[in-house]
Amino acid sequence: MAQKKGKFSEKYGPNEKPDPAIREKILELTQIDEVACAVAFEIVQELGITPAEVGKTIDLMEYRIVKCQLGLFGYKPGHSIVEPKLPENDQITEAIKTRTVNETLACATAWEIATLLHVPKTTVGNACEALNIKIKPCQLGAF
Repeated sequence: MAQKKGKFSEKYGPNEKPDPAIREKILELTQIDEVACAVAFEIVQELGITPAEVGKTIDLMEYRIVKCQLGLFGYKPGHSIVEPKLPENDQITEAIKTRTVNETLACATAWEIATLLHVPKTTVGNACEALNIKIKPCQLGAF
């Protein structure tokens, strides 16, 4: 089992409990106390719920979210695979800059840019890192 570094459930009230259907799906799809971002989004699609609902259940189960699809966190050994790198395609940089508010780009917006321009999500994460733009909030509530 992976070592837990925090009490993720403390974000919520003491009476909050994991959603039973989401919990069951997490247990079905994972073998340790970690849920990859991509797996969390499989659950979102399969159950027709919001990423925040899945993220909350993950937190209430004291599981860790790993392998952020933007490359921001959850990778070993360095925890991140983001490399500050501007893309060759100026459309990506322009799309990021026009959607940035107070030097921040929402995770959902970063995903939209990747989809719109047909590039990997990590390309957007790398570009944001190079542009000193923070990506938040996380759709799953990790940050």
